[in-house]
Amino acid sequence: MGMSSLDRFVDNRLIQGRATFSREEAQSALDLKPDALTAALTRLTKKHRLASPRKGFYLILRPEDQLAGAPDPAQWIEPLMTYLGLEYRVSMLRAAAFHGSSHQAAMVFQVIVPKQLRDIELGRHRVQFLYQAPNTFGKVNRHADLDQIKTSAGFAKVSGVELTLLDCARYFHKAAGINGVAQVIKDIGGKADARKLAKLAAAYENSCIRRLGYLLERTHHTRQASALETFAKKAKTAVPLDPSVKPLIESLAGQYDRDQRWKLILNEQVEVDF
Repeated sequence: MGMSSLDRFVDNRLIQGRATFSREEAQSALDLKPDALTAALTRLTKKHRLASPRKGFYLILRPEDQLAGAPDPAQWIEPLMTYLGLEYRVSMLRAAAFHGSSHQAAMVFQVIVPKQLRDIELGRHRVQFLYQAPNTFGKVNRHADLDQIKTSAGFAKVSGVELTLLDCARYFHKAAGINGVAQVIKDIGGKADARKLAKLAAAYENSCIRRLGYLLERTHHTRQASALETFAKKAKTAVPLDPSVKPLIESLAGQYDRDQRWKLILNEQVEVDF
């Protein structure tokens, strides 16, 4: 059987340096009936030439991608999100690694979006979508506060240092827990611009800002911690450092130390490698 028109289309995309396409793009470039296109897409997917992270969107696999089942998500998250019509930012441990925190291997590629989305499992890769309320997302996901991971295929938007710190403190249970976050804060906290951090923090929950302030102080990033102190002063009641530690029975709350500056109940020991 000779080379199908879809094979040629796929090869031409790669020659142009483009490793993704939508079903619509293939349909308009090729003179195939929808059923024939579906059959051709299915055939190339079975042969591991294509993979589909979302219905109607395809990745072209090079031989070196076939073992992992897909290229690194940094190479295709931007075209995928453009296809879905959504803004996004890569954050958490992958962003922390981008900014120089090498302690935590990012096993999951975490993306913050203003919409509930299902996670993607593709070969060895896992893309996890974390939801941020649209109004908050709109305030912080601005060009000036984002960076770019450059890849062979283009780029991916990634949170700047300050947003990475806030996101890790906000979604810490998804970032290797409190000690994983403390390690990230130790590694990259010193790179944060204190004024920018305070400005962005205004969009986040007060408890999350206090958690971040406490961890910045613990890891000796004094200037950055001080920039968040005004938020702690506004707080009326103490909250647990780690709300995921259950149960926090009121009668037991008394046995934990409290941090007066950050109004936190220290219900979890924080261990960091210096």
